[in-house]
Amino acid sequence: TSRPGLRSLLRPFTLGSSRRRAGPPARNGSLLEHSGRVVYTAYMFGLLLALGIGFVSGLRAFTGLAALALARGGIWGIVLAVGAVGEYVADLMPNIPSRTALPSIVLRPLIGAISGWIIAGAHGGSAVAGAVLGIAGALIGTYGGHAARLAAIARIGAVPAALAEDVVALALAA
Repeated sequence: TSRPGLRSLLRPFTLGSSRRRAGPPARNGSLLEHSGRVVYTAYMFGLLLALGIGFVSGLRAFTGLAALALARGGIWGIVLAVGAVGEYVADLMPNIPSRTALPSIVLRPLIGAISGWIIAGAHGGSAVAGAVLGIAGALIGTYGGHAARLAAIARIGAVPAALAEDVVALALAA
């Protein structure tokens, strides 16, 4: 199958009547439309998911990959889910190094790349572009999550801040 060119991805589209009843976006082949206007293509949707799962990997390294593996089923989903739970528990410990220190700063983008590759490819996007966006999302999640966590610790304390970040990571991965 051929992939759409960059120009066709960025060009605004209009399909059908603009008087279409409001509601959730409907699939029209490879295009997703809402109220008669194309919101994005399925290709772009796969890449957006790659960025999002990368962001989750930046917040909690194993959560994004565990969510993908659990959705597929099998023993690897269970193994990665146990690893993710272990990460949630370890994150509450005061002696755990920062996510911006080695080896975490290398591991999170790597897992973001793997997760982005998988989810973009599965949703019709470019696997390579998904990996790149997974890395970008992981770096945004790592540094943005670190800044948000420090601000939350100053306001509500370390444990509530960690638990709030856990909830955000789980909700985004779901």
